[in-house]
Amino acid sequence: MRLFLVRHAHSAPGDPDDLRPLTQRGREQARELGERLAAARPDTVVSSPLLRARETAAVIAKAAGAELRVDERLAPGASVDRLLETVADAGATVVAVGHQPDCSEIASELGAGTVDFPPAGAVEIELR
Repeated sequence: MRLFLVRHAHSAPGDPDDLRPLTQRGREQARELGERLAAARPDTVVSSPLLRARETAAVIAKAAGAELRVDERLAPGASVDRLLETVADAGATVVAVGHQPDCSEIASELGAGTVDFPPAGAVEIELR
């Protein structure tokens, strides 16, 4: 499986945390990332249920013509095991949208080394 692990795009500060939307800058970041990831032709984009991740994932899925799924297992605190369960039946090429520090920790555990995940940051990982 070809996995693109993505941190959500730039979001507005606020409370409650789970309802923070993308800023205009974040929407632009998501659009640019969606255009780049569309070339990989993902089958599915899976997202954390938090608003900023869902908004990022929706833009990517639309740009790529991919199925969009929201999964609680990608909420903050996600682990490698939860991610692998989430993407197991999602196709040959999958985009997973989550949060920090989870993205960095998961990427490291999957062998991608130390990855900096700014908003809308992404890394490609080949899962065997």
